[in-house]
Amino acid sequence: MDLGIKNKIALVCASSQGLGLACATTLAREGANVVINGRDQGRLDKAVAEIRAKTGAEAKSILADITTEVGRQTIFDVCPNPDILINNNAGPAPGQLSDWNHVTGMRERKFGRIVNITSAMVKSPRPHMALSTSARTGLTAFSKSLSLDVAADNVTINNLLPERIDTPRQEFMAERLMKLHQITREEARQRFINTIAAKRMGTPEEFADACAFLCSAQAGFISGQNLQLDGGSYSGLI
Repeated sequence: MDLGIKNKIALVCASSQGLGLACATTLAREGANVVINGRDQGRLDKAVAEIRAKTGAEAKSILADITTEVGRQTIFDVCPNPDILINNNAGPAPGQLSDWNHVTGMRERKFGRIVNITSAMVKSPRPHMALSTSARTGLTAFSKSLSLDVAADNVTINNLLPERIDTPRQEFMAERLMKLHQITREEARQRFINTIAAKRMGTPEEFADACAFLCSAQAGFISGQNLQLDGGSYSGLI
């Protein structure tokens, strides 16, 4: 399927590894002009090389910390008019509301795709993720409100809610569990897998393909939604 995003400018935040890199790679494969971001130039260089090796496409990188106002300004100085924006961040604070004034350019061009990578915890809060869940739930509510305002200009805003996607984040969580319960890495990972209905972790590629579709021309009638990528684990109806 031609997703209709060839030559669109795609800005993927916090994308030198993990889910961000997976999304950037898939968008590059689909013909978007990808701009990645991170705080370590070595990792960024490695990520650009990986994107090139997997897709044959070039990617531009921006060294900046998106948790700071200076970092965000640096990113938008280099990439002021993205058609596709993937919001991603390892920390609980996704950014300031003033960042969203960049939606104006998307509205003028009558094409915009914003995807926030949040968490399954937005719908299924857990005590140990209270800080992260609170911030991301606030972002979800704000995004829903904004999505209603920009929909008529072919700008969509959606959220991807991952749970147990096999990335370096899961390695970090496994190490934490190993130390806490004095168990092996295999035992820790199996505990994670046991909580997933599909009885396996998701792959970054599966996640990235879902992201790419939400960024596509075909997804123009999908906005203000929360798409869970959790192997069917969520037990609720809505």
